[in-house]
Amino acid sequence: MADNGEATSPPPPASHPLALVTGATGYIGGRLVPELLAAGYAVRALARTPEKLRDHPWAGRTEVLRGDVTDPDAVRTAMAGVDVAYYLVHALGSGRRFEDTDRRAAQIFARQARAAGVRRIVYLGGLTPQGVPEADLSPHLRSRTEVGRILLASGVPTAVLRAAVIIGSGSASFEMLRYLTERLPVMVTPSWVRTRIQPVAVRDVLRALVGCAQLPDDVSRAFDLGGPDILSYRDMMQRYARVAALPERVILPVPMLTPRLSSLWIGLVTPVPPGIARPLAASLRYEVVCHEHDIARYVPDPDPPGHPLAFDDALELALRRVRDAEVSTRWSNAAVPGAPSDPLPTDPDWAGGSLYTDRREQTVDASPEALWRVVEGIGGDNGWYSFPLLWAVRGWLDRLVGGVGLRRGRRDAGRLRVGDSLDFWRVEEVEPGRLLRLRAEMRLPGLAWLEMTVGRDALGRTRYRQRALFHPHGLTGHAYWWCVSPFHAAVFGGMARNIAAAAAAERDAP
Repeated sequence: MADNGEATSPPPPASHPLALVTGATGYIGGRLVPELLAAGYAVRALARTPEKLRDHPWAGRTEVLRGDVTDPDAVRTAMAGVDVAYYLVHALGSGRRFEDTDRRAAQIFARQARAAGVRRIVYLGGLTPQGVPEADLSPHLRSRTEVGRILLASGVPTAVLRAAVIIGSGSASFEMLRYLTERLPVMVTPSWVRTRIQPVAVRDVLRALVGCAQLPDDVSRAFDLGGPDILSYRDMMQRYARVAALPERVILPVPMLTPRLSSLWIGLVTPVPPGIARPLAASLRYEVVCHEHDIARYVPDPDPPGHPLAFDDALELALRRVRDAEVSTRWSNAAVPGAPSDPLPTDPDWAGGSLYTDRREQTVDASPEALWRVVEGIGGDNGWYSFPLLWAVRGWLDRLVGGVGLRRGRRDAGRLRVGDSLDFWRVEEVEPGRLLRLRAEMRLPGLAWLEMTVGRDALGRTRYRQRALFHPHGLTGHAYWWCVSPFHAAVFGGMARNIAAAAAAERDAP
């Protein structure tokens, strides 16, 4: 369970108010920490697996404790000296008894916060429908409501923020929307596609969370959070398709699809784990619309110009990395997230949209320098080191549909720099002696990269690593990958072997 109080980084300076963030490895928690640091808070994170936080840019600026919110000793240690405590955990996806786990954890958190003299608790829960008895809510919404009630009864001033669908890459609700829309141009859907929902951008949620730390001590209540748009789930899918440049979706509601059947259907279509998808799908039958915006009376400037973000603007930000044709953090270690909508190292594998990958590795009987010369000299007159006819056919096909084909060659026979054209690729990243990453500029139903890395293995041998990555655009993109994947062993496997052989031959050349 918990290794109580084991710090993995130095404590923050005492001159700043201390904020405790639980759930820092989660979607909201990982994005809240840098916002709190920017606002002048020292931050302590409580995490069951602190090692997951090591790749975050802010990891060296926070105190990290190992522990679980269901362990009173770990929570007691984490609460010491804390000014504001953020409760951002829930047991969704942990099994059928997640409500019991949520209840026990909230009770422990409430007791320890009061005992430690914490000035304020801030909790992010779910927006609940008006007029529906709590007993009739889905287990997911019922548990969120109960946790908020437990924290409000703690004796510590508490702000309970209630949000519906949060729009941002990595949010489970958003990822369900993404996969359903991108993978199904025609879909038979449950009746809940007509249910009205008030989504909110992750940036606006984070702004409210940070602002609630400064609420007056006599304010202890719940606040609704939502964006300016009230939409049906069907509307959200159609608007997602438009922003993502997909054709309009054909959506056919079928009333006999029960919440259980619809959750199984979501499980077939999306990679979101069933333990998360099922309770979320069961909650979609309720109308979740804000009935007040009182947060504006308490949080300084909660809605600056351009906020809260409209739904389409929030979608643009959530899809920004893909639309800008950059490899996200989850896809490449070279990128660092720079905004709340960007991916984080701790986001689950199913977040961020589909990504198909072909990986190849070879031990090379040559020096890293010899191997790098071959890698940097790829393309143009040197070709692509596997099945020249297949590469030529691919170039002809690209020309046939209006693409650039293979005719561009390369600017310099021996050196590459960022921005160079290279046949039907563009050089996106060069780290001399180590990394070459190319972005495809051929006509494709998606985005593609080819990455080649030179290094050494644990035994000191030269090692060549190669990745081909493809982010499909709509169902056509998925079909394209599966159509060409049978050829990858020959094309990409042969490429890795022949590059290794060329490096060894260069070593042996007089």
